[in-house]
Amino acid sequence: MILLDHNIPKGQVELLRHARLRPQQIGREVGRPEWQDLEEILRYLHRLKAATFITRDEGFFLRRLCHPNYCIVIVSGPVTETARYIRRFLGHTAFRTKQQRTGKVIRLLATRIVWWGIRAEFQQRLLW
Repeated sequence: MILLDHNIPKGQVELLRHARLRPQQIGREVGRPEWQDLEEILRYLHRLKAATFITRDEGFFLRRLCHPNYCIVIVSGPVTETARYIRRFLGHTAFRTKQQRTGKVIRLLATRIVWWGIRAEFQQRLLW
């Protein structure tokens, strides 16, 4: 399941749907619009299996949020490029499958991908 935070603009969500992705957005298809608290979102993610949660909130880029049931992706590029970053990330050979993504907290930047893993002592980096 690809789960989008409420801070992903509606136009960008529509671009993802036109690209044949089927994301669900918090406050629209799942959850409640008032789920703005990190703990509420994490409680929901803990109930899911192999979910990929995508947000623009930099506050989620914490090593302690790594969990074997989900992946958190923070898009740090321009708001108008959010859908492009997400499609590019989901198509990347290192992150194409749920199995490759789960257990990580990932930040997407213009030129690289940076992430924490469950057992990683240091951040991992990959140019793209």
